[in-house]
Amino acid sequence: MIAILSPSKTLDENPHLVTKAYSQPSFLSESAKLAGKLKTFTPAKLRELMNINPALADLNAGRYQEWELPFTPENARPALLMFKGEVFNGLKANTLAEEDLLYAQDHLRILSGFYGILRPLDIIRPYRLEMGTKLKVGRANNLYAFWGGRLTTAVNEALAFQKEKVIVNVASQEYFHALDPEKLNARVVNCHFREERNGKYTFITVYGKHARGMMTRFMIDNRIEHPEDLKAFDSDGYYFNSGMSGRNDWFFTR
Repeated sequence: MIAILSPSKTLDENPHLVTKAYSQPSFLSESAKLAGKLKTFTPAKLRELMNINPALADLNAGRYQEWELPFTPENARPALLMFKGEVFNGLKANTLAEEDLLYAQDHLRILSGFYGILRPLDIIRPYRLEMGTKLKVGRANNLYAFWGGRLTTAVNEALAFQKEKVIVNVASQEYFHALDPEKLNARVVNCHFREERNGKYTFITVYGKHARGMMTRFMIDNRIEHPEDLKAFDSDGYYFNSGMSGRNDWFFTR
């Protein structure tokens, strides 16, 4: 069983390292092509492309000018420890023990517009490139076309080593759309998180993202490898809502 997460735009460029273990991203040659394209962009053009403010445009223009291979533990950091958005605040990766990170290495994948797909201990350099960015690279009109079927193939290769051929989708629609569900060799369980407000259950972005991270942490902490065991998730008052849930769309409410 493998959980699929989205990355975050917020990064900790010098995270506390709880292990010396690391791995290399699988698609660095493709990332190098993207970096080569982005190096040609001025900060003003990056600002327009990514709809970001001038300070972020300057920061990321500098990042791409400095981006180079090879990646080493001296110039790159593990992806799971570098990402610091709301999902990863819920996951609290910096409090995981080394054995937890090694377990996550086999049971967690993070989709990325720039790196394609990442294992937790894949070392990366800072970047900003959302999957939905309309960046033309060669014949590809956007990043979905650029990555094509590579990411689905990578997930299937990881699933081949799993006892349960199940994907726990805790990614955003923007990122999970980069995979082809019809070609995934697995059952896909979509986890949804809702808050009760005035008698109705609604999705509130900040809480939903946080809950995706908490669900991933729950899976790691408890070494969950059977999907039914996820229904015991009860962090921060959430519970499995059987009345709202279907076979593959599971709702957790509070």
